[in-house]
Amino acid sequence: MGRGIAFGRFDDSFSVSSIRAYVAEFISTLIFVFAGVGSAIAYAKLTSGAALDPAGLVAVAVCHGFALFVAVSVGANISGGHVNPAVTFGLAIGGQITILTGIFYWIAQLLGSIVACFLLKYATGGLTIPIHSVASGVGAGEGVVTEIIITFGLVYTVYATAADPKKGSLGTIAPIAIGLIVGANILAAGPFSGGSMNPARSFGPAVLSGDYHNNWIYWVGPLIGGGLAGVIYSYVFMPSDHVPLASDF
Repeated sequence: MGRGIAFGRFDDSFSVSSIRAYVAEFISTLIFVFAGVGSAIAYAKLTSGAALDPAGLVAVAVCHGFALFVAVSVGANISGGHVNPAVTFGLAIGGQITILTGIFYWIAQLLGSIVACFLLKYATGGLTIPIHSVASGVGAGEGVVTEIIITFGLVYTVYATAADPKKGSLGTIAPIAIGLIVGANILAAGPFSGGSMNPARSFGPAVLSGDYHNNWIYWVGPLIGGGLAGVIYSYVFMPSDHVPLASDF
């Protein structure tokens, strides 16, 4: 798709290939959230509910990085492997996906996250589903800024390694790069904003726990960060689709 925002057509959004893409996003997000949230639940169980310490932070970050690597990989050839409303939004802003298709991606991603958390609740015998929240001493504004920065890094990485037509052989490591930046950002931001970068990852646990306190942070921050990355990479670094004007020389 060319550069520039496009709304899209309903017939395209309900084609067989589009429906397959929505199902792929649902499954990929379910895989990612089940592993990511599950790692936090498992750590709490193994430490009898102790607060997340440095070792736990590393374990959770590594699990998220591994799980996202897999989730992106298994969805890449079907839906593009977004697994994240902020990624979808950033790609829509840069004209890589239509707004209409992006909305259906969002629905699939949010449902995947909710179902993953429901399955975790059942599989763990009703253990608490942990939600994202800012740390003590960190304000909502600071949390939003942190989420903007780390989500910008994530979506910028998606563009550079997966969406840019100049990527060449670099595209083969895109899922690894995407997983690594998420793991690294969780290590850096987890003790402050929670290190979400993904509205779906935060929304599922909020639904299952019934606690939406500060959940807006994990929508506003990632969507701004993803949108900025989409605008900057698409309009500054990606080639234009326009045919060059004929020269008189």
